Amino acid sequence: MGEDPAKRLPDAVLFCCNFNQVRSPMAEALLKHMMGDRIFVDSCGLRRARFDPDEDDMEVDPLAAEVLKELGIDVTRHRCKTFADLEDDSFDLVISLTPEAQHRAVELARGRSADIEYWPTHDPTLTEGSRAHRLESYRQVRDGLAARIAQRFRR
Repeated sequence: MGEDPAKRLPDAVLFCCNFNQVRSPMAEALLKHMMGDRIFVDSCGLRRARFDPDEDDMEVDPLAAEVLKELGIDVTRHRCKTFADLEDDSFDLVISLTPEAQHRAVELARGRSADIEYWPTHDPTLTEGSRAHRLESYRQVRDGLAARIAQRFRR
């Protein structure tokens, strides 16, 4: 008997959010860390970060990089991109982390056999206060994404 299609892992997953500097690269890195190269994983945002003067070489938010490094995950080579920057858009599963990205994910999947999932995810950049308090907000987002990824992708 064959494997239940509902339990089959997708071949290619895209995480998307607004700027591809915090939430979607965190999710991308966490899934890659968990699955290795068994699944192609990418991430993108709707638009370029409004505060980065060098739009051609945007990196992951430093606090996001720091909380991923705590788990042994290095995202220093990640370069932020938009939907338009994607080299390939044939994903089996598109997971949006913001309402705005959800609308774009639906457009991307229109007429294709891609599944769309919406995982509402808090934006830790909105947290104010001390560096320690802000880092804790980033950790909560990281840990929430890690738990959701483990639940969704573990067999």
